[in-house]
Amino acid sequence: MVSFLIQNCWWIPIYGLIGAVLTLPWSAGIIRRTGPRPAAYFNLLMTVLAFIHGSIVYRAVWSQEPREIIFNWLQTVDLDLSFAINISAVTVGAMEVVTALSLLAQVYALGYLEKDWALARFFGLMGFFEAAMAGLTISDSLFFTYALLEMLTLSTYLLVGFWYGQPLVVTAARDAFLTKRVGDVLLLMGVVAVSALAGSMNFSDLYEWAETVELSPLTANLLGLALIAGPVGKCAQFPLHLWLDEAMEGPNPASILRNSVVVSIGAYVLIQMQPILVISPIALDVLVVLGTVTAIGASLVALAQIDLKRAMCHSTSAYLGLVFILVGMQWSGCGLLLLLAHGIAKALLFMGVGGVILTTNSQDITEMGGLWSRMPATTTSYLVGAAGLIGLLPLGSFWALREAVDIFWIIDPWVVPVLLFVNFLTALNLTRVFRLVFLGEYQPKTKRTPEVPWPMAVPMVSLIIITLLIPVMMQRLSLLPDSGYLNLAAMILLVSSGLLGVIIGSIIELNRNLSRPIQAPLRFAQDLLAYDFYFNRFYNLTIVLAVSQLSKLNSWIDRYIVDGVVNLVGLVTIFSGQGLKYGVSGQSQSYLLTILVGISILAVLALWLTDF
Repeated sequence: MVSFLIQNCWWIPIYGLIGAVLTLPWSAGIIRRTGPRPAAYFNLLMTVLAFIHGSIVYRAVWSQEPREIIFNWLQTVDLDLSFAINISAVTVGAMEVVTALSLLAQVYALGYLEKDWALARFFGLMGFFEAAMAGLTISDSLFFTYALLEMLTLSTYLLVGFWYGQPLVVTAARDAFLTKRVGDVLLLMGVVAVSALAGSMNFSDLYEWAETVELSPLTANLLGLALIAGPVGKCAQFPLHLWLDEAMEGPNPASILRNSVVVSIGAYVLIQMQPILVISPIALDVLVVLGTVTAIGASLVALAQIDLKRAMCHSTSAYLGLVFILVGMQWSGCGLLLLLAHGIAKALLFMGVGGVILTTNSQDITEMGGLWSRMPATTTSYLVGAAGLIGLLPLGSFWALREAVDIFWIIDPWVVPVLLFVNFLTALNLTRVFRLVFLGEYQPKTKRTPEVPWPMAVPMVSLIIITLLIPVMMQRLSLLPDSGYLNLAAMILLVSSGLLGVIIGSIIELNRNLSRPIQAPLRFAQDLLAYDFYFNRFYNLTIVLAVSQLSKLNSWIDRYIVDGVVNLVGLVTIFSGQGLKYGVSGQSQSYLLTILVGISILAVLALWLTDF
């Protein structure tokens, strides 16, 4: 039985698709009498089955060698397109994280979207979402991975635009889709180039090819840059980072997965491609540069946000920036550890944030205050999630960040201040938000704030326990270092950076009444960070403007030159036909004479031209 489940573990992503299909009668309005909740229950049942199936497979393959399952799809001449599945403790474990967080997010959604008329459609999209993410974790084919990334992009577009009756939501969904498409198109170029150069798109074959191939520097670097473009867009890294901020217009249960799993899946794909990227040193250097810029920039931008979800989502880009640095310097194992710790803590943070938003009907943190005594479960989830994110000893992110600091302590010391600075800024921002939302006096929108309903509280409490037990899980997985290998100085600096952020965040003055500082320098700095260094306006004045003007030029050429030539030919044909009809005699011998004269003239011209 266990062997059968292992051999058919490729069914685990399909469970989500089945759940999405089962919701169609309700989401399409065919069944109205029962309400939309049966659709949610069907989707939840499929996710539970996927989690159980994955748990059995994970325990079975824990001590086994990785195995590969290949489904041939298309073979013709030199083209071989196949779906390759990699079954190992790492891939199945990542898939279990996806299904577990998806299950918790769906239960959470039962309470968060309880009165939403499109609940069935939301759960159908969540099943589609889950299938794409779970499939990416076990994919061992670059072709299959690209197809699933496209499926993930479509899912993001549909979930961000879930409340499509609001113009701002439609704009956010469009911008998120188009921004990610930029990376996807470049990645497609890389996929096509790899298929032509390597003759295979299975990762195992590509790893062997990358070890022996000899490409020109230009080809290797262009190939590497194309391959990293997709993960750059998926992980909201500079310069394709603006979409994640706008994607916060979607429902919060989808934001939970988007900030914890979706972006992590993009980094997971990048880690899979890392052995291929060694052929392009420039691509690895670009990863380090983009990761550094995003990590520092996003951490600073988060400090000026007054929207609750936006204040949280920028730290997602920052932590993924740290993962990019680790992958660019070829420390993928530490990157995976940071992805795990960040994903669990960030999911818990967004559950707490969603509880606040649902209760107060507001996302403006300057309108909140005094919630800690009225919403103890929500407050606890925020505190535990924040502690798990900023590297507080002994929670999960501490061990991941500690390993990263240890790695670069000697070989690349300049990375250590980046890690510590990002940890400091994250702690400062989370403390600032906690003070404004949970502490202080009651505000008009927080005077009547009951605790969240049990469908939201159960996932929150479950994830609190999981976050606290992450160090135990790491110990069981042999991911924690022995006490003899601990760098005491690095540990002290890491803990101090987090504590310093908490202390400064606790003592700085926070004024709810003034949306902007009075002093001009402070006002300029706040606006600079609040508007994300004005990158949106910069893009509008450069790339967007250039594309718009080029489109207008193409439209003018098409209308007045291309269409003009076609219309001219049509007019000439019409007038010539109208003129010729008056010279028709109806005598066949005249027609024959005309044809012979015409052919003779053409023959004379042809002979005359051949003489030259």
